[in-house]
Amino acid sequence: MTASEVQRGSSTGPAHTLMARGAQATASTDAAAVASDTVQRRSLRRAKVLPEHARAHNRSLVLQTLFHDGAMSRADLSRETGLTRVTISDLVAELIGDGLVAELGVREASGPGKPAMVVDLDRAGHRILGMDLSGPDTFLGAILTLDGDIVARHEIAAPRGAEDARDAVIELARHLVADAHAPVLGIGVGSPGVVDNDGVVLSAPGLGWTQLPLRSILEDALGLPVLVANDANAAVLAEYTFGGARDDVVLVKVGRGVGSGLVSAGQPMRGAHFAAGEIGHVTVGTDGGPQCACGKVGCLEAWLSVPALTARMADAETPADREQQLRDAGERLGIALAPIVGALDVSEIVLSGPDELLAGPLAEATVETIRTRTLARFHDGVRVRMTAQGQDIVLRGAAVMVLSGQLGVS
Repeated sequence: MTASEVQRGSSTGPAHTLMARGAQATASTDAAAVASDTVQRRSLRRAKVLPEHARAHNRSLVLQTLFHDGAMSRADLSRETGLTRVTISDLVAELIGDGLVAELGVREASGPGKPAMVVDLDRAGHRILGMDLSGPDTFLGAILTLDGDIVARHEIAAPRGAEDARDAVIELARHLVADAHAPVLGIGVGSPGVVDNDGVVLSAPGLGWTQLPLRSILEDALGLPVLVANDANAAVLAEYTFGGARDDVVLVKVGRGVGSGLVSAGQPMRGAHFAAGEIGHVTVGTDGGPQCACGKVGCLEAWLSVPALTARMADAETPADREQQLRDAGERLGIALAPIVGALDVSEIVLSGPDELLAGPLAEATVETIRTRTLARFHDGVRVRMTAQGQDIVLRGAAVMVLSGQLGVS
């Protein structure tokens, strides 16, 4: 195994392609989006657009370009987007009127001619609110800049009982709104369980939620745009946008449970029943295994979840025994991931969870198992690495959800 096969931190792969979601941006949106210095530049796909959607697409294209490339002149925007200077001038004027773009001043002249005015997203003018409901004991909230940087945090105890948990989420959201001190672009929520496209939590057993219309509840309570997704799906968006992940990536989130988020060809995958990535209750092996909370024997979650793995590590008597426990868990993860790698030709696996458990022997065993269970010619180069986003990954993914849903950029 080479050092490059198990890595820590962000990917160093080539630039990636991202579809601008122009149809989702509206002329009344009061926000802007920017990219942090850690985000790799991604080229835009310029697909054929129907005439009735052209303006929204072009508007999103301008925002997307400024998001990833930063401040530039109107002439630069025209060259980067392929739009005419007249179209750019019109769109920039509209975006300035909407408070999304600002003129920063005249660029220093480097030759003859009139110096160009530089424009950029209004980076300091708006905030995004993110919420992570996946913790075992607390709900986390954060106020983020449009770069995905957290400027304030709030948390609240996660109560038992469906109604109490719902009310606690509303209370946390209200605290965040009150502390934003700037116009709020929207609220992104990462929830455990299965969440549909309308922000309805179809099933979250740990919170006692079934068919809970969380997005509608929060929008009615706060009067702000809200987007809700599964927490692992939110996490993979953070890795894709801020962590430099490749266009085909699986992020495995390990905590109280085990789940994953998938991006294929630069697009998030949700599944026919909004349950893509629900790998925690896949049975990994025919040799029995620990009893799972769901009632089955040998589920991945029973091998890999933090409580289960920590308990087995505590029972191990020697360092060699502890390492073997980690390698066993990594092998089971590789068994679950190998069919995904083979079916989707995924090039990168990102792990999110406690470094002391997931990095090292566990990640190495995962790589080895994937290699032995897939076609070597094509999948020997699959990498397994830890995320560099830390425990904020769901909060930052929630910010990406808002940027994408409100402005068409990510």
